[in-house]
Formats: sequence, C-alpha cells, structure tokens
Amino acid sequence: QVQLVESGGGLVQAGGSLRLSCTPSGIIFSINAIAWYRQAPGKERELVARIMNDYGTNYADAVKGRFTISRDNAKNTVYLQMNHLQPEDTAVYYCKLWSYNYWGQGTQVTVSS
Repeated sequence: QVQLVESGGGLVQAGGSLRLSCTPSGIIFSINAIAWYRQAPGKERELVARIMNDYGTNYADAVKGRFTISRDNAKNTVYLQMNHLQPEDTAVYYCKLWSYNYWGQGTQVTVSS
C-alpha cells in the first residue's frame, strides 16, 4: 500500500522559513521522482518543485531562488525548504509521486503579513 505523509507546515510571518517533509512508504523510494504541489483557496493546484531520482530538480518560477527541494534516500524523505515566505505562498502543500497518482494528505502553510 502506497502512502505519502507530509509534515512541517504551520503559521509563519512574512520573510520567515519553513521546512516540509514528505515520507513515502510502499515504494522503492530511490527510483522515484517526487513532487510538491500547492493549492491556495479558490485556486487550482499547482506544481511547486520536483526532484528526480538522479537528484535533478525543477521549480515553478514563483518559488525559484526561495525554495529548495532535496531528498535523503537513506531516510526515504523529500524536503521542501521554503525561505523568504510571502503571504501568496499560503496554501495546502501536497507531495506526490511524479509518475503515479499517489498524493499525501496535505499540510497547511499560512504566511501572515
């Protein structure tokens, strides 16, 4: 059974930082690409960042230079380090297996101005 568990969300002031974690189970972690998405109220879900099994990364333009996605294959965990957070980053953040339709339950990130 495939599961993805996110953690690390919370409330932070503008300019602050948070680190999200995503720990999948039921898969061979090292061969899978993992992505972070987010969905703000009233908006469509959007891709934030992706990390491939070869550690290659891609970012949405809105987060380039502020967010960093990384993975630790020894811990079966993908991280999303979010710096210089802004109110427009407020959303529910989800991790997903890139090649399969498996999603985590989401973690709320709220940035106050």
